[in-house]
Amino acid sequence: MTGCGWAATPTEASTKPLNGIRVLELARILAGPWCGQLLADLGAEVIKIERPGSGDDTRHWGPPFVMSDAGENLGAAYYHSANRGKRSIAVDIATPAGQDIIRGLAASADIIIENYKVGGLAKYGLDHAALSQVNPRLITCSITGFGQTGPYANRPGYDYIAQAMGGLMSMTGEPQREPQKAGIAAADLFTGVYSAVAVLAALNRRNETQVGAHIDMALLDTQVSVMGNQALNWMTSGVVPRRVGNGHANLVPYQAFPTRDGDLIIAVGNDGQFAALCRVLDIALDRDERFITNPQRIRNRADLIEALEVITVQRGREELFEQLEQAGIPAGPINELDQVFANPQVIARGMAIERHGRPGVASPIVIDGVRMVSDRPAPGLPEEIEPDFQ
Repeated sequence: MTGCGWAATPTEASTKPLNGIRVLELARILAGPWCGQLLADLGAEVIKIERPGSGDDTRHWGPPFVMSDAGENLGAAYYHSANRGKRSIAVDIATPAGQDIIRGLAASADIIIENYKVGGLAKYGLDHAALSQVNPRLITCSITGFGQTGPYANRPGYDYIAQAMGGLMSMTGEPQREPQKAGIAAADLFTGVYSAVAVLAALNRRNETQVGAHIDMALLDTQVSVMGNQALNWMTSGVVPRRVGNGHANLVPYQAFPTRDGDLIIAVGNDGQFAALCRVLDIALDRDERFITNPQRIRNRADLIEALEVITVQRGREELFEQLEQAGIPAGPINELDQVFANPQVIARGMAIERHGRPGVASPIVIDGVRMVSDRPAPGLPEEIEPDFQ
């Protein structure tokens, strides 16, 4: 890399679409780093700016910790999950010297990812307005809990809060129990992915205009946006969606069913698949007026599920799974993570990776047969050096 003595490896540079793009990541925890990791997987040079000493908070979010072969603690697994492919340098942006370092890096950067509170970087002269004076082509992606505008703009925001306020929790969980958050940081992760999309769109526009952009990403915006069909269900009907456990708001049957030896997901997407399911289960419910079409099945959901469960609980899970697969009915087991990574399809697709003795999960993006995943592991503790800006 010109300026910091670090560059993508030759094998990466020849195949990655973002080769030559420089990203400064002034972000910590998950949404911003997830965006940065995705850009690094696509070939961008990502320089992570961390606090001197402790670095990103998630370095310490363990156990578990990633250990070297020599027994050295390389940081929490959480940190490694979101920081592959980057270089890290320690910069104290509260000092004039640190601010000069950021300005020097920004002068040759294409993208900045930051997740400071609204106005947080302005007091250091490092906000988009200030840095775009140094580099008019600069694209800044600001990620906050609630966005740069609106009555909540100055509030701190976290994934859990976004899931709660954005409606996800209200429809997650069993009907008679309390609302549940997702098992992953869904608002953070979605925001990271949407941020990468926004950055690439701004980058494409800059190729034509030679002018940068300021991107305003909010966890709450993202969470509301991905409510998808449930939001439109409410907008169309006026009926507030409720928790249906493992069921689906718009399709029946589309949920987990008990078998003799564990639950099996059966996902019927149309009336033809429902008729095929009835043939597999040797029942004639597809000729029952209550269940012939999907709208009728939704209206009579409870009766249908009860009738199906009486049959599925008598079948072995693997036997039923094979029969459903042969009949063209989408189905699958509920895997725990050890089973996920032992699955032959997951193995064949190369989703578990290792970089210099450090485990990781690959990016899902494959372009021209090449999986977009960086050859570099997450960085060790940030280097407390001043980069060479030449």
